[in-house]
Amino acid sequence: MSEQENKEGEGQQELVLALSKGRIFDETIPLLKAAGIEVLEDPETSRKLILPTNKPKVRVIIVRATDVPTYVQYGAADFGVAGKDVLQESGATGLYQPIDLQIARCHMAVAVRKGFDYEAAVRRGARLRVASKYVHAAREHFAKKGLHVDIIKLYGSMELAPLVGLSDVIVDLVSTGNTLKANNLVEVERIQEITSRLVVNQASLKLKRKEMQPILEAFKQASVAQESPEKA
Repeated sequence: MSEQENKEGEGQQELVLALSKGRIFDETIPLLKAAGIEVLEDPETSRKLILPTNKPKVRVIIVRATDVPTYVQYGAADFGVAGKDVLQESGATGLYQPIDLQIARCHMAVAVRKGFDYEAAVRRGARLRVASKYVHAAREHFAKKGLHVDIIKLYGSMELAPLVGLSDVIVDLVSTGNTLKANNLVEVERIQEITSRLVVNQASLKLKRKEMQPILEAFKQASVAQESPEKA
């Protein structure tokens, strides 16, 4: 780190950004670069959970995707990036969500094994067994359809549930649909589009506004650039 960067950090309050490994991390990196921030270590190769950046007062912590809202809510992180799906399930309060970053795009869907007549089951009001880690979203979706369902919470390998008779349907995130096809499943209903959002601790925004504002502005500009091609 250069002497100039050290001087830049003097008098500034520390900022902590919570990210999860994988797609969200990879797609947040360009947004950070737009704000002049570069993460100096790769979480896929480093064993560290707190990663330094080129800014002396900005650090990145690596947490599970489902834990990002909790770290931000309780002030262990000043801000973070989390999917809309995670934010809905967490029910976290006290979180400011100023920007839809338009990254990590996918959608939440209902899927069944091939050969299962989902439409007929819905028409006759069958009581369905639904496997999902998105319990709240799944329950709300089927309640709107007037269906009684038994929710089975799983944390992974969702596609297995209907194949072995654990559930009739699954509610899960779909990106390319290749995993569904590989496991002989088909999407039968799209529930909602999912993107990742910037979430900010409200106390941090008040106390560290000077440090946070340039980053928020850069993120906002980058998100507009991400969105523009789709509107063209």
